[in-house]
Amino acid sequence: MIEAQQYLLYHIVMTFKEELYKNLGNLSPEETEVLHNIYRITETRGRLKIPSKMESWVKDTFFSLENVRTQNFLKITNRVTGEGSIFNELRLMRPVVKDVNFGGYKEEIERSVSDHFSDPINKTPEDTFGRIYGKYCVTASNVAKYDGCHGLIIFKEHNPLKFEKKHIQDYINVAKQWFIKAGLENTKAVYPIFIWNCLWKSGASITHGHAQLALTEGMAYSKVDFLRRQVLDYENNHLSNYFDDLYLTHKKINLGLEAFNTRIISQLTPIKNNEIIIIAKNFGTDLSESIYLVLRTLIDNIGVQSFNLIVYLQPLDKVEENWSHMPILVRIVDRGPLSSKTADIGGMELYAQTVVETNPYSVIKAVKDKIDKWK
Repeated sequence: MIEAQQYLLYHIVMTFKEELYKNLGNLSPEETEVLHNIYRITETRGRLKIPSKMESWVKDTFFSLENVRTQNFLKITNRVTGEGSIFNELRLMRPVVKDVNFGGYKEEIERSVSDHFSDPINKTPEDTFGRIYGKYCVTASNVAKYDGCHGLIIFKEHNPLKFEKKHIQDYINVAKQWFIKAGLENTKAVYPIFIWNCLWKSGASITHGHAQLALTEGMAYSKVDFLRRQVLDYENNHLSNYFDDLYLTHKKINLGLEAFNTRIISQLTPIKNNEIIIIAKNFGTDLSESIYLVLRTLIDNIGVQSFNLIVYLQPLDKVEENWSHMPILVRIVDRGPLSSKTADIGGMELYAQTVVETNPYSVIKAVKDKIDKWK
């Protein structure tokens, strides 16, 4: 039979459609119109036949024959950004290939304590403008850059899952200093980005905790600029700020909340499981507090072991394009268990539409509980 944890998660996800429709029913006509300006929500159903010799395995794996024979799908598409998600609770329980030699992620992290980032001063290059030293981190230049201005923040703490609020604040303060120094050295590079790939499932090539910093020239990175242009079109078409409408829509359906002068969303079209978006006005203390509590919720309460975090930031200097409608935007997403050999994304996610197994309501409720206890 399926494990107790899988059983509970299965029933949590099963409630998503019911909870969503209940909240959609409470919207006013005006609020419904705003939601439809952004989202298209559809349903479909799939059916299959199970051979008699397979029934026992299906019962043990998916709990119910009927739930496998008839599967319901909720498809939500963001008409503005082009992002979309398909929700199917059964995929949470599908078989995945595990690394039989995996001894546990804590043990794997401990095995790498002597990697290059454990001695950054002697084992990593520095930027031509030097290093920036924080209380809990130091910068380095990326030895294999993906852009002209590409650096690293190397954490003093080896285990990237071990951090406190003061650490996040320090990383952000150091990042701000790095952007200024890198921008002074290359005045054409004015579009900043902050990335934290946590552990190997996220694409991190080194276990030791670290974040990426980059400044690019000419225009923002393509996906950032695409978002900027799409939401500007939305503002021109609807005479309303997209991010205000996005947040208020999620708040009305109980998928958004405000904390520390930021807005936190468990969005209807997550890029993958357990995604959270934070909307902020400044890249500073308030945002670091929100990031800290969201990450600690994902790790401590939901069981996330590996994640990607990215911060979209305003240009450092005046540019030709209109950025007045763009806030500071943080996206954080779960990248799946570290023991799994199966990738969490495939051709569907890369080229078509994301398939999601987790319930956005469970994520926002966990974040809210964490914030309530913190306050």
